[in-house]
Amino acid sequence: MILGTRKDREEVIANIERAANGGELNVKVETGDPVLTPEQSSEIIDNYVKKRGTAGFRTKSFVARQLANVFTKSINEDTQIIGLENMPQTTRGAIITSNHFSPLDNTVVRHFVRSLGKKRINIVSQDTNFAMQGAVGFLMNYADIIPIANNHRYLEHDFVPILSELLENNEYVLIYPEQEMWFNYRKPRPLKRGAYCYAAKLNVPVVSCFVEMRDLDEVDTDGFYKVKYVFHILETLYPDPTKSVKENSLEMSRRDFELKKQAYERVYGKKLDYTFEDSDIAGWVGRNGA
Repeated sequence: MILGTRKDREEVIANIERAANGGELNVKVETGDPVLTPEQSSEIIDNYVKKRGTAGFRTKSFVARQLANVFTKSINEDTQIIGLENMPQTTRGAIITSNHFSPLDNTVVRHFVRSLGKKRINIVSQDTNFAMQGAVGFLMNYADIIPIANNHRYLEHDFVPILSELLENNEYVLIYPEQEMWFNYRKPRPLKRGAYCYAAKLNVPVVSCFVEMRDLDEVDTDGFYKVKYVFHILETLYPDPTKSVKENSLEMSRRDFELKKQAYERVYGKKLDYTFEDSDIAGWVGRNGA
């Protein structure tokens, strides 16, 4: 399923091409995303912290989770999961990292986690997504989404304890270390250290994953074909107790990127190179397409 019109998508693709060719691989390329003032961001964060433990919030979260599960089942009817043997042998909590290419790519991870018998996947997402309206806004606010923002007080006093609570309860937390979403972009991008800092600080493993996208012959929307997902579980990374948080985060992020790079090169049969090609965008007919 592809969101937006052909014109919208191709504007984003043009932004991806400029950013990739310019070596700016973690910048925002989407158009029309909400823009928040510091005051609006603080209001969203304070609201979340204040309400997340209430009965009303839990009820809405239950409803949102059921809706997300319905969408997940519909979107991932043909999704393959490869590499289950690489999962941790214990049932303890873990951070999952994956490439970020769609507002719906978290359904692939949700599908995987549910196949393991877990009821939910907790997803870290930028605070701007909590300002969305309608059904998408409802899901963003209640479908087990944890906001993250450039707010030191929140990160230290609320965000880390929330992560710790979930992980101690043996839940999985999805963090996108590529930072920004690049629509249907096949290539893994450089990884920010946040996910690995939290893993080291909380002494939990990181499950390295990569989503492969295969073009199908069936048309999805104007200018795009449908895409099949293949979810690759690559390796479980553990923080070294003899190293500092910084040392662990550097080593784990380096290893995770190498795993994702190897997966890309293996499944697509080409070396990772950020010079833009039409085939970098899964499902796109290309600029010369019909």
